[in-house]
Amino acid sequence: MTAHRSSRRGFLKVSTAAVAAAAAARPTILRGAADSTAANSKLRLALVGCGGQGRGVMRGLLGAGAQLVALCDPDAAQIDRGRKDAGDQGKDAKPYEDYRKLLDDAGTFDAVLVGTPDHWHAPLCKAFMKAGKHVYCEKPLTHSVAESRELRELSRASKVVTQMGNQGSASASLRRCVEVIQAGALGTIREMYEWGVGVTAREGSAEGEDPIPQGFNWDLWVGPSAMRPFKKDVYHPFRWRGWFDFGNGGLADICCHTINLPLRALDLDYPSKIVINMEDGKQVKDKAAVEFHFPAKGSRPATRLHWQGNGLPPAEVIQPLKDAYKGKIPGGFGIVLVGEKGCIYTSHWNTGALIRLTGEDKPKDVLHHEATKDIPQTLPRVGNHQQEFVDACLGKGKTFSDFDFGGKLSEIGLAGVLGVRAGKSLDWDGEKMQAANAPETTKFIHQEYRKKWLT
Repeated sequence: MTAHRSSRRGFLKVSTAAVAAAAAARPTILRGAADSTAANSKLRLALVGCGGQGRGVMRGLLGAGAQLVALCDPDAAQIDRGRKDAGDQGKDAKPYEDYRKLLDDAGTFDAVLVGTPDHWHAPLCKAFMKAGKHVYCEKPLTHSVAESRELRELSRASKVVTQMGNQGSASASLRRCVEVIQAGALGTIREMYEWGVGVTAREGSAEGEDPIPQGFNWDLWVGPSAMRPFKKDVYHPFRWRGWFDFGNGGLADICCHTINLPLRALDLDYPSKIVINMEDGKQVKDKAAVEFHFPAKGSRPATRLHWQGNGLPPAEVIQPLKDAYKGKIPGGFGIVLVGEKGCIYTSHWNTGALIRLTGEDKPKDVLHHEATKDIPQTLPRVGNHQQEFVDACLGKGKTFSDFDFGGKLSEIGLAGVLGVRAGKSLDWDGEKMQAANAPETTKFIHQEYRKKWLT
């Protein structure tokens, strides 16, 4: 939303061929077609992790035509909630406390929805993919950088469909933003701003101990992480997100939504530097909590993503949005990509994007902007994220956020978490998964598992 002056007609002269070529060169292709599930059969689904997010995605998959056959969770109460939320399909779903028992019955299901806390994502995805099952896993894909890399490599070698649960990937809004940005409508983009989500979480464990509820296998819930006493309303069911051992805080939670559009539209590689503006665990005033510095690539110059955390973007960036929404931005958070010819704002979920070109008073819906209407559609449109997964498992199309793409997205966000945990800026080598100036982060990159509950 800078005041640069340029013609709004210039970018409309981009040819269809040029746009198509640009799109082909960027990581926006669809991957992950099914190899084995019959096109006209029902997709038999097992839900592993029956918490609120898992149940919500389950309902979407059932609505897309999947058939629920199993519910797995170390907490029997969560299984009961999953059965209730599944309606008629929940009546016959077989319950499992231990996912390894579910693996013993591998012939009874085709696909798995992993809706557990983050620390279980990688072990479960790996186990089920090796068993030949299609896997939909909630975001972030994993709990550590090295886990993401391992799942990316496994997904390339596997003949199963994968999809990470950043549901906004299926939105027409995100896909149109990619097309518009790659067509050059915003010109060169050097700065991006995210706001409304903090980056901190807690190390260690809570003090004290409470009785473990009946029907809850706490040892299994902790799984590969370091064991600790059970404490009521501290970790389970949802507060695990605020502990680094289980969820890595807000940055890990939201990165796969927020960085989704920039990664696709700008063909970003790993950041080469991650700047941490935190002192004693508190964000430095008037600075972004975390800055991701992405190097130049081809004709695209270097660009920065400012993860504002508890702060806001500069006034000249945020004020037009406040004006458009009469002083209050819906949800209180989002991301803005600022180019030399204009900017795009979108929610964290990659929906409801608005574009404002230089010289325009107010941002407008990116799907219905008069000046960009001639930019061709190069990406397919789908009903929703869950439908895309079900269809791909049945041999109809491919997924847009497969584990290869989702894993890279997770690696980038989790690299920021490393800086937060280390309390220092990182000289980051994404390919090698290491920070030369912070060897102390190695233990977080390559985590040691408690092996009791692993396959």
